Amino acid sequence: MARPDKAAAVAELTDAFRDSNAAVLTEYRGLTVAQLKQLRRALSGNATYAVVKNTLTAIAAKQAGIESLDADLQGPSAIAFVTGDPVEAAKGLRDFAKANPALVIKGGVLEGRSLTAAEINTLADLESREVLLAKTAGVLKASLFQAAYLFTAPAAQAARTVDALRAKREESTEEAA
Repeated sequence: MARPDKAAAVAELTDAFRDSNAAVLTEYRGLTVAQLKQLRRALSGNATYAVVKNTLTAIAAKQAGIESLDADLQGPSAIAFVTGDPVEAAKGLRDFAKANPALVIKGGVLEGRSLTAAEINTLADLESREVLLAKTAGVLKASLFQAAYLFTAPAAQAARTVDALRAKREESTEEAA
């Protein structure tokens, strides 16, 4: 029978897997407590970073319906449970790993799909959600402006032609007089 504290830890990890839209598994061997605190602070808007026990995490992941983390659960492990923007969390982890090579990104899960460390780095290279939405809005606005211009162009051209004819008529009446 499982001890109550282990059962509670498994339940807490299972809830964290279910509540997050992504989870990134890392190895933190060689990082100091101050560096881990700095990493937690860097991820604070988008993710929570927790040191975990491998066997309890494997059980919790299976209960949450995630099978892909078993191979990576070796050595000292910590997980960033992402509840905000996964791109921002991946950028935070990647940037921290560049500054502190002791942090190794092992893999992860994004909305039920397993990710390798390379895919997490690719995710980190994406622009944030807000930037992508702004670019999409800009493209849509440009398309609408172009359509409006195309609809008004014939009328504007007709007005310019009428104005040119009127100017020509005035000019010819002045010459006749």
